[in-house]
Amino acid sequence: MLHLGLTGSIGMGKSTVAAMFRDLGVPVFDADAAVHALYARGGAAVAPMQEAFPDAVVDGAVDRQRLAPLVLGDAAALKRLEGIVHPLVGQMRQRFLAEAEAAGAPFVVLDIPLLFETGGEKNVDASAVVSAPAEAQRERVLARPGMTEEKFDSILAKQVPDAEKRERADFVIPTGSSLEETRDHVSRVAAAMRRRAEEGTPAAD
Repeated sequence: MLHLGLTGSIGMGKSTVAAMFRDLGVPVFDADAAVHALYARGGAAVAPMQEAFPDAVVDGAVDRQRLAPLVLGDAAALKRLEGIVHPLVGQMRQRFLAEAEAAGAPFVVLDIPLLFETGGEKNVDASAVVSAPAEAQRERVLARPGMTEEKFDSILAKQVPDAEKRERADFVIPTGSSLEETRDHVSRVAAAMRRRAEEGTPAAD
């Protein structure tokens, strides 16, 4: 079973593309959704977070808005947070992979926002980057509640530039025009991955 790492900078449409893969019957693991589940009431991260960051837990769930200022700019706090969350996300990913393999999936999609920033491309068989023109990206992001130009620029500064991601990825999935065109690209990537899985050659087109 092959692993396709799906990535893309903020506002590029990665969630939309992940949903299109799901529509094609491809198992998709969303790391951010996994963290949300861990932080929710009854989630596995709540008890250890209550111990490490008591002010961030409200009504039995981790409040991200309260958590952010507790770790921002504090390397030790961030390390403590990662020490709690990363192993739990890793366990969820392993369960997901085992289930997908047992179901006979030829490949899975791992939705990883910071794939290239963290060197995660070394741990997948191929990578796909979701990309749109800079103007479309800016317009989408600035339409989000609470987003400002400063926040957007700060987020962009921490991400590998889109042009570099496109150059390094095995596949580029454009989201700047119609949904139909994007869906067509997703279908082609899925077909290529299935072909590679059958041939036993992980390299992409």
